[in-house]
Amino acid sequence: MSRRRPGRLKPGSKVALVAPSGPVNEVLLARGIGILQSWGLVVEVGKHVLDRHPTLPYLAGLDPHRVADLQRAWCDPTVDAVMCARGGYGTLRMVDLLDWDAMAEAGPKLFTGSSDITALHEAIGSRLDVVTLFAPLIASEVSFDPGAQDHFRRTLFEPESVLTLSGPRSQSINDGVASGITVGGNLSLLAAGVGIDGAFVPPDGSIVLLEDVHEEPYQVDRMVTQLLRSGWFTGATGIALGSWTGCGELSEVYDVATDLLAGLGIPLVWEMGFGHCADQLTVPMGARATLDGDLCTLTLAEPALR
Repeated sequence: MSRRRPGRLKPGSKVALVAPSGPVNEVLLARGIGILQSWGLVVEVGKHVLDRHPTLPYLAGLDPHRVADLQRAWCDPTVDAVMCARGGYGTLRMVDLLDWDAMAEAGPKLFTGSSDITALHEAIGSRLDVVTLFAPLIASEVSFDPGAQDHFRRTLFEPESVLTLSGPRSQSINDGVASGITVGGNLSLLAAGVGIDGAFVPPDGSIVLLEDVHEEPYQVDRMVTQLLRSGWFTGATGIALGSWTGCGELSEVYDVATDLLAGLGIPLVWEMGFGHCADQLTVPMGARATLDGDLCTLTLAEPALR
């Protein structure tokens, strides 16, 4: 069964921006806010979004403050969507600090972000049973380009117009057709969660999405091997691979994927157009979809948002 779908946005919807990971560039934040406002959205910026951790420069403020912004936004009944400003590192430090009972009581809400935000996609999906959007980061110059903006906007406002996803360089490694629930995200975050008490494990009938950035081919090998050894792919019916920006020679990453994953004997598609890349596609997590290894498409069974 797919997870609960939050409602689509419309002009006048209120979105809350939070910074659960790395420090946010004020200029890029202002640019992102302007884009969202041009779509008719009302934007609320979390109190601590522009904070800096006093001793750890890679964090956007103290853990309790980042948690408070996210939880306040999720539990505010006037907020329709919670959007992450950027990735980096930090969400792993937050997952166990959030009041999941309070967030569950507040009901489903639209949540967007990518990269390091993978840890929150996992937790929100498994603990709150809500479809989330693996989507551009609002204060990112690289992943919030015009192509990414267009696909993100259509997903938010007209989700029935983006039911079939495919990247411009997609190619088949293993053919065949598989259906299941979309799960996954950033490979390094998924590998970091292996072995943690209560960690997310893809249920039977899962289409796994994987991407990463600035990881050498041998590091990609190590992390995929870790997932394989842990049994993480046991329930997978298909795998869609996204971008591998800054991961060395793409041909070497392709060889790693082929060597480690092709033997699973399930549909496997390369370069599906999501992740750290130009024209980043917005991909729902926790939605029922069909991966076609022959056509290199991922087709949603229904719009991601109600």
